[in-house]
Formats: sequence, C-alpha cells, structure tokens
Amino acid sequence: MTDTASARRARLDAIREATLHRQVTAHEGSGFNGRWSRRQWAHASLFAMAAMLAAAIVPGFDRPVVTRGNAPVARHSMALALPPLPLARVQGAQGDSWQVVQVRRGQTLASIMDELGITVDTREKLLRQPSVRENLRRLRPGTQLAFDLPVGGSLRAFRFDRDDSQQVELTLAGDAIKEHVIVRPTESRTVVISGKVGTSLYRSARKLGLTAAHVDTLTDDMFKYDIDFNDDVGADDRFSVVVEQTWRDGELVRTGPVLAATFTTGDTLHSAFRWDRNGKPEYFTADGRSLKRTFIRMPIPYARLTSGFGARHHPVLGRMRMHKGVDYAAGSGTPISAAGDARVKFVGWKGGYGRVVMLDHGRGYTTLYAHMSQFGKYKVGQRVAQGTVIGYVGTSGMSTGPHLHYEFQINGVHRNPLSVTMPPPEPLGGAALAQFRMQTRTALARIREVEHIIYAADEQPQVARVTKPEPKKPARSS
Repeated sequence: MTDTASARRARLDAIREATLHRQVTAHEGSGFNGRWSRRQWAHASLFAMAAMLAAAIVPGFDRPVVTRGNAPVARHSMALALPPLPLARVQGAQGDSWQVVQVRRGQTLASIMDELGITVDTREKLLRQPSVRENLRRLRPGTQLAFDLPVGGSLRAFRFDRDDSQQVELTLAGDAIKEHVIVRPTESRTVVISGKVGTSLYRSARKLGLTAAHVDTLTDDMFKYDIDFNDDVGADDRFSVVVEQTWRDGELVRTGPVLAATFTTGDTLHSAFRWDRNGKPEYFTADGRSLKRTFIRMPIPYARLTSGFGARHHPVLGRMRMHKGVDYAAGSGTPISAAGDARVKFVGWKGGYGRVVMLDHGRGYTTLYAHMSQFGKYKVGQRVAQGTVIGYVGTSGMSTGPHLHYEFQINGVHRNPLSVTMPPPEPLGGAALAQFRMQTRTALARIREVEHIIYAADEQPQVARVTKPEPKKPARSS
C-alpha cells in the first residue's frame, strides 16, 4: 500500500471517528443507554458516505484532473537537475556552429558574407582564393554554401561544392588558409517520370520533379510540330519522361536532360529520343528521323505577322514595291534567333534595312534579318546553331516602328518563308541508326513498364498487347 493510500485511509478514519463522537455527544443529554437506535445508524452511514465522496472529488486526494479546451489543467511540478554542457560546447569547439546558406536570386558571395557579419579582411582573403574565384564567380540561385561561424567569433571554415562529387573546405588559421577537397561518392539512376496533364502541363510536370527546362524540351524541341499544346491536349492525356538523376548521401543532387519521352494525346502516341550527332544533341523519332526542322519559320517568339511576301504599298516610300520578305511586329529589344544552323555571312548596316545580319546555311540557302536595334555577339565567319540569338528587334533603317524584316533565299532567289518547302534534315543511318534503335528499345520498354503500373486501369490502345492463342480442342471421334 502506497503512502498516498495510507494517508487517505487515515483521514477517512478520522472523519468517521469525529462523526461518531458528534452523534454520541448529541444524544448524551437525551438519556443515551450505550446502544444506537436505527435512526442514529442511518445518520452515521450518511456522514461516512459524504466523507468518502469528498475524498474522491476534492483535488489532492487522487491524480490530477485533465480537462479539455481552455480550462485550467492541474499539474505537478518537479525540479530536475540538467546535465552539464560538454566542455567543447561551452568553449565553442569547431564543428558545432556550421551555418548552411541557400543562395537567393541576385546574391553574391560578398553580399552573403556581409549579411553574416564576416569581417572585410576575412572576406577579401576568401575572394582571393583561386578555387573561390573559379567556382563561385557567378552564384546560381539554390546553391548551398556552409560557414563555420561561432556566435561572437570569427569565421573558422568555409565549404562549397566544386561539382556533384567534390566539396572544397577552406580552413582559416590566422593569416593562412588551408584547402581540403572532400570526395563525396555519387550514384546515377535512370528513372521514368510519368503523369497526366491535368489542368496544366507545366504545373503537373513541376509537381513530379521536372524543371522548367524539361517542360520546354517537351513543348519546343520534341513535340512542337506534332502537338498543338493549346488546343490538342486534354486533362487525361499523359506524358512519360526518361531522365538521369544524380544522388549523393541519399539526396537528389541533379536531374539531367530529357533522354526520351512519350506523349499520349487521345489514342495517339508520340515518342522522341535524344541522340548525339556530330557532337551535338538532337531529338529523333523511333525510326531515326530528326525532330529538328532545318529552318524555323518564325525566328522571333510571340510575334505578329504584319506584312506578307509580295508586292505592296511601301509605308515609307509611298509607292508600290516588291516586299522580298515578311515582317513580324514585336517590342524593341525582343531577341531574334537564327532560323537554322549556319555561318555568319554579314553583320552591319545595309541601307534601308538598317542593322542587318545575314546567315549562310549551306546548299544555297541564306537568310536575312533587318531593322535590328543591336547585334548579338557573333562575327562574320563564326558558326551559329539554330535558335541562337543573333540580334534584337529595333526600328533602324526605313522603318515606321519596331519589327523584324525576315528574308529567305535559295540560290540567290527570294522565296516566301511561310510557304517554301523546307528541306528535311538528314536522318540517321548505318551504325549510328543501329545503336540508336538499341537505345530506343530499352527506353520504350522502361516507359511501358512504368505506365503499365501507373495506368493499369486505363485503356492503352497505343501499347501492343500480346495475347496467347487459345489451345485447340481435340476433335471428337464419331
């Protein structure tokens, strides 16, 4: 029996004794003969029961009462001695004060160290380190930097990632800085990411872990000419993407470019695969045809056609004149892209055309871009890839407003860039085609396996289903 139970029992006995004493005293003057009447026993029982109820209800006789809501809760407090802090913690030993900073847009290494209160001398020492200048000259948003900076003390060490598998640690000891490279093993995994378009392809893809660049690859490089993403895509249409991910210490470090992808619109399956040709990545169909067009019909994004090819009334000269190209209206400074792979033929001022860039695409094809506000960084003789920015929209020369004048020539003859038949790019062949087909078979097998798991309940008319023939029944003998 515990001390609490003993105390409760003793208190109950005391209350009962006092009750009996009061009953006896009350009846002494009335000639009590030493024996209780039935009425006296009833009174004593009532007093005893009341005492027991009081012992059970009044706080302090039993465990604390816990209430819900905002009502006060009875608690017992007990003072406990805390264990002493380790001596290393008290003295601020190295390793207990690392602060990890994630770079925000617009931040520099100098501004980050200034926010952390690092002295100017220490900051200058770090910025002079060759490894810092080489790797941290331009910080990308999301980059992580670690500083060993104790409270009230000076910077002791600084860490940053040189690449996915190497981390540089700079230790400060007086005026000296020691550099140590920490090797962190990485693991590469080829994964399939699949999902439905839903209300937004971009939003759905980002939720699955794909980047904005991955979505641009799907819409601009792979399926731009096969799918109208404004009108042809529904909420139940699905996409599957094969990418290579880099993992380190159980965390995803980086996701590589799209290696293969399928896009299902209704009952139609579109597929595209990445392959390096002549050292440059391109996307091809399953049979080795390039998805890249030899020329882009509109070398400026989100532009409005204001003047077509052919004879027209010139807005500046005021008379009929042959318009040898097409005009696209756009805001001044809008980037202009090369319509195809080419070599720069001319950069400069050309009469009424104003600032002009001419590109030679080989096989007799040339393009001209006029009325620029400024040129790109390429000079005559340099090679440029399709989509490279070669200049910016302006209103130089004979122009009434900012726009791009775009011309297309074949063997010196001007052609309408909106109607001319563009030459198809050369497909893969020979050994390259054989290797490409081996790669596509593996990628398609992985995509189909994942889609079969995720969309098992959905119909998949685009996937060939293999059915076993039913065994023939033996013929009955007559």
